[in-house]
Amino acid sequence: MYEDITKNKIKTGVIISIYTIVVTLIIYYICYALNFGIYSIIFALIFSIASAWGSYYYSDRIILSLNGARPATEEENKKLINILDGLMVSSGLTSRPRLYIMESNQPNAFATGRNPENSVICVTTALIEKLNYYELEAVIAHEMGHIKNYDIRLSAVLTVMVGLVIILSDFFSRAFLWRDSDSKSSNGLMVLISLILLLLASVFGKLMKLAISRKREFMADASSVEFTRNPDALISALTKLESSQEPMEQANNSTENMYIVSPFKGKQKKSTNWFSTHPSIEDRIEAIRKLK
Repeated sequence: MYEDITKNKIKTGVIISIYTIVVTLIIYYICYALNFGIYSIIFALIFSIASAWGSYYYSDRIILSLNGARPATEEENKKLINILDGLMVSSGLTSRPRLYIMESNQPNAFATGRNPENSVICVTTALIEKLNYYELEAVIAHEMGHIKNYDIRLSAVLTVMVGLVIILSDFFSRAFLWRDSDSKSSNGLMVLISLILLLLASVFGKLMKLAISRKREFMADASSVEFTRNPDALISALTKLESSQEPMEQANNSTENMYIVSPFKGKQKKSTNWFSTHPSIEDRIEAIRKLK
């Protein structure tokens, strides 16, 4: 486990470095096309470093805001809070994760934050409604496993940074393609830069997905069993999550990796998909049964 935690920390550093380079290139080409001259590279470096810093330190707030999540309260979510408090001892975590709720008809959950001391567990309203006490406990324990293994840091950084690269590339490529120009050569340069931006965003997104090992879900499942001593509850919870066909409006390609199961229904069944962010439910249940 400690080896995987170290790998997650190293991967996070690598992703931040790659992100800084990619964003610097994107902003540089944009400034160059707008004739900013020598100041292009200076502005690009400042922007990339500042956005990398902001993405790292505020990733949890950004993700919670994007999902419209609200803090759990004693009045409305007493059962969930009691489950979290009960798992603090068995999990070995020294800092209590903040608990958030998001409105969705799809039962799902995720954990985020830059470290265990600044961690968040977010569950959907449908998860609370459709799962019983022990199933909820298994799901919360799974997310606490992600926190303990530092999966949350890698996942949060990846989600925010890939999302920003894609947004930047899409916004400026569209602006360049539709921008009026008096010079044909200048217009041709705009088209070329637009294509480069789109290609960079696509390649960056796919490469970063490969950094998220699907083994992390098996490890979090194993952690859930370790914390609760109830593998049957986790199997039952995963079965219910798989059978649910409700869509999740807040989900997108950059946030897909965060959830306990893929929010895009049917996708987690494709265990042979190289770019899949989750192993199949069948493989996960089989692995849990071997722990019994």
